[in-house]
This record gives sequence, C-alpha cells and structure tokens, in this order.
Amino acid sequence: MFERVLSFLRDLPGGEAKPSADDPRVAASALLYHVMNADGVRQDVEWERFKDILAETYSVSGAELDALAAAGERADNEAIDLYAFTSVLKRHLDTEARKGFIGLMWEIVYADGELHELEDNTVWRVAELIGVERHDRIEARRKAAAEVPGASGKSSDE
Repeated sequence: MFERVLSFLRDLPGGEAKPSADDPRVAASALLYHVMNADGVRQDVEWERFKDILAETYSVSGAELDALAAAGERADNEAIDLYAFTSVLKRHLDTEARKGFIGLMWEIVYADGELHELEDNTVWRVAELIGVERHDRIEARRKAAAEVPGASGKSSDE
C-alpha cells in the first residue's frame, strides 16, 4: 500500500519551470517543512529525513531536490495558514494517498525520536483539513513511533 501512495505522489504534476504553492509537490514539501519546524527546533536528523522523504516520494535528487526543499521552505515561510497547501493536496490526492501523507508527516515528527505537542497539533490540523480520520491519523502515528526506539505512539488525543 505504501508503494501505491509513493507511486501516486510521484505521478502528480509538477511545475517544471518555477515551482509554486499550487504545485502539489511544493504544497507537500511546505507542509512537511512546517511540521519539521513546529517545535521551534530544526535538528539535522529532521532535515535529513525531510530531504529523504522528498527524494523518495518524488524521485528527485541533487539540484532538483534542493529546489523542491527550498520551494517548500519558502512557501511555508510566506504562508498565512495551512489551508493553501492542504486544499491543493485534497484536490490531488485520493483517500489512501492522504493517509500516506499523514504517515510521512509522522516520520518527520519522530525523526528526532520525540513527539512535541506542537508537532502533534500540526499533524492533527493537517489531517483534519485533508479529510484523514482520527483513527487513521493515530494508526499512522503509532506506526511511525514503532520505528523509533523508545518513542511513544501516544499523544494527548488518546
């Protein structure tokens, strides 16, 4: 199933000239960047996981990967809210791909081995905005936490 999600995300149209927030790849990058910085501390391990996810999901590397990461960072820094990005993803992703995206967000959250309440809240808001049910969000969190030794898959909404 995860491969299907990755395949679907890879096939999303991308603006080859200048990436914009209407590009689903940039919207995804911006949301992933946003959750990485939600706790106010960007650790190297989180940045590496962010770039790994972009590389794996969109089959990009080198300058193209750097451009996508920079476009996501720029879009997030210029955004007023998350809706601009979530509305793009909601239009372009089916239900399974949306669940998969929430799983990717949890992977970034747990990249440093910790769950901060602001990260948890960010994933919750994104999940709500893209139509991912609570139980699917919680299951994705538990799965991501299980990959990190010593991490707890619980949060305040359980």
